[in-house]
Amino acid sequence: MELVSGLLLATWMTKPVWMWLAFLAIVIVLLVLDLGVLHKENREIGVRESLLLSAFYIALGLAFGGWVWFQLGAGAGIEYLTGFAVEKALAMDNVFVIAMIFSFFAVPRKYQHRVLFWGILGVILLRAIMIGLGAAIVSEFSWVLYIFALFLIATGIKMIVFADKDYDVANNPVLRFVRRHFNVTDEHHAERFFVKKPDPKSGKLVWFMTPLFLALVLIEVADVIFAVDSVPAIFAITTDPFLVYTSNIFAILGLRALYFALAAMVHRFHYLKLALAIVLIFIGSKIFAADLLGIDKIPPALSLAITFGILASGVLYSLWKTRSAETAVR
Repeated sequence: MELVSGLLLATWMTKPVWMWLAFLAIVIVLLVLDLGVLHKENREIGVRESLLLSAFYIALGLAFGGWVWFQLGAGAGIEYLTGFAVEKALAMDNVFVIAMIFSFFAVPRKYQHRVLFWGILGVILLRAIMIGLGAAIVSEFSWVLYIFALFLIATGIKMIVFADKDYDVANNPVLRFVRRHFNVTDEHHAERFFVKKPDPKSGKLVWFMTPLFLALVLIEVADVIFAVDSVPAIFAITTDPFLVYTSNIFAILGLRALYFALAAMVHRFHYLKLALAIVLIFIGSKIFAADLLGIDKIPPALSLAITFGILASGVLYSLWKTRSAETAVR
């Protein structure tokens, strides 16, 4: 008993093991509940159900932030909430890309949840690796944060300059590589990722990738691209691995529900990308601003307020500017 207690109280990546296990238990329960209970059968998810699930995941992420606040103090709580808000906004940007991928492969709505579920599992593992590497690098070389900051500023400027450029699915180099080197079928086979078909050359039965699997591959590739932005962004907010990873994962866990809620009205959030660009520039700039002001860092509460204000303005301005389009649809 003492051995177990000692292991639970042992520190791993700056936090007690029991805190990591508690977080992991929550994630596992949510994934089992999602796939094993709520979505055992392939079916189309309606907007109402999506909104309710999205509200649940957001509430859960905020509640976890409250627990972090209680356990680790106000500073850690605010840093978690800032990271959660930024990662949630970046996840919304990811929704637009996912919508284009599903549209390109004509994935039926009742099978889209299956793709997103396995995509989320890949994201959880990928982010763990990237954040672990990032934490190790930052702990050894603190000056890397300045490189992250410059990268965020450059990324934000690039997003503003190319704000109207859509994600080009057809010319994705990964998709071209897969089509050239593997057997691929353009026909859907229900929820299957792979199917056996006769080889056009030999006539033998061989495995073919279905459009559903190709959509999954491109969604994972898209997340790698988004992670290149989001991981430096969260490290510019906090270097605590626990806060970085938990805020990332709680923001991503609700991505499936968020997708089905927003996919039908992505046109209503036209200016969100601009707001995200400004947030990235702000997050990158505040590291240099703190040095110029001779302080350790910009107060977390101020950073949270500014970040939330920018994102909220982007959403509200988008809804206001596109109100005529919504009226026309009705």
